[in-house]
Amino acid sequence: MNLTCALKFAATGLLALGLTGCASIVDGGAGHISVTTDPSDARVTVFNRAGEAVETRQTPALFSLKRGAGYFRGAEYRLVIQKDGYAKTELNLTTTVNGWYFGNLFFGGLIGLIIVDPATGAMYTLSPKNVSLVLEKNSASIRTSHDGLLVMLRKDVPAEFASRLVALPPR
Repeated sequence: MNLTCALKFAATGLLALGLTGCASIVDGGAGHISVTTDPSDARVTVFNRAGEAVETRQTPALFSLKRGAGYFRGAEYRLVIQKDGYAKTELNLTTTVNGWYFGNLFFGGLIGLIIVDPATGAMYTLSPKNVSLVLEKNSASIRTSHDGLLVMLRKDVPAEFASRLVALPPR
């Protein structure tokens, strides 16, 4: 290989590197979140920032979620974990700036820093990446049909009904 070819090859490589973002190269793509529960077979529904259901799976589950929600805007998700006989659990996924994003100062250049990584969402990391929950059994739940008896824990009473609760006198 002569010197001209070597210089063209090196220039092409540097141009390709300069047109990509460091976080996109090293840690690009979707954010992978794993969810396990004890007991398994719980239903996990992922809701986006707008409150729309994005995906539902049974545990153990692996979700591939977008890390960005627009230019320079990280995604936000809420996980709702439910299983009959167990308390419903909710958990928020948050985004933080991916450490590889700062590699653009050395490798990805200005294009990676202000265009590629912010536009692709690669500048963010979702956390937590691994969710492992032991589900809490419901300790009180008696239901009958129609207008009959309904017994539940105070903490499980929906807010719209809490104001109508009546305390019983002690015996």
